Amino acid sequence: MAGGVGDEDEGGAPPGRDDRPVASLPSPEIDRLRALAQRHTTPCGSGETVWHHWGDARADVPPLVLLHGGSGSWTHWVRNIEPLVAAGRQVWIPDLPGFGDSAVPPTGGDADALVEPMAEGLRALFGPRPVDLVGFSFGGLTAGLLLAAHPELARQLVVVGAPAMGLVAERPVRLKGWRHLPPAEQLDMHRYNLAALMLRDPVLVDGLALEVHVGNVVRDRMTRRRLARTDILARSLPSVACPVHVIYGEDDALYQGVMDGLRAAYAAATPDFRGMVLVAGSGHWVQFERPEAFLQELLAALADGAE
Repeated sequence: MAGGVGDEDEGGAPPGRDDRPVASLPSPEIDRLRALAQRHTTPCGSGETVWHHWGDARADVPPLVLLHGGSGSWTHWVRNIEPLVAAGRQVWIPDLPGFGDSAVPPTGGDADALVEPMAEGLRALFGPRPVDLVGFSFGGLTAGLLLAAHPELARQLVVVGAPAMGLVAERPVRLKGWRHLPPAEQLDMHRYNLAALMLRDPVLVDGLALEVHVGNVVRDRMTRRRLARTDILARSLPSVACPVHVIYGEDDALYQGVMDGLRAAYAAATPDFRGMVLVAGSGHWVQFERPEAFLQELLAALADGAE
């Protein structure tokens, strides 16, 4: 699923099998943003990690690297790229190994297998210069593991809607399988899953959200992920030395009824914890559902972490 949990519940194909027909949707907005980007690649096993970037480099501001969620790609940030560029940031977004246009990682099939390919990619692109790192959901988990192993890679970290903090929602999310269905029925399952996990506002389920989601889940080759169900992020954060800010949607389905415990878990685990913000009127995919409010909180966090 696009948020990074429950992938087997959504009926992901076994590794190496993705041969059934799937529904597809055109997306002019994704095509427009892709055309504006510069494309780069870095090594990933026998293949490549694909990166896109927008905006001009600045000597006084580090690159801003955004990591997407599970079953996702750079398009998880489709509503945030141009506002961040307008705010003066150069934005870099990889398709994480195993997702989108990137090759699968050389070893493993979960977030821990992404650590070394991502570290290699960041060093290849930016040398010794640390970046500002933002990770959404599965990308937040990946970012935490990455900086626990390689703390020198980032000046600061913003975690957005991440799992693996050792807490479970009062009503766990159960997603519906779709790959076994004929294409005409798959879209109904995608709509259901978007509403169940990703979005609070059902009005947003169709249109761009559905285009992003469908375009991503059909390319997910990391369909047996389990670390999101553990407390591995909470156990990794004590080794993350940089400032850490946390942003969640107030109604994130992953943490229904346990937000106070979540805040306490971050505070206990993170050496330089700068606070947790809840964006009102938003579910798990907070940066898509409330992009203006999210931008305000993200820019404030980045400014604070740069001090």
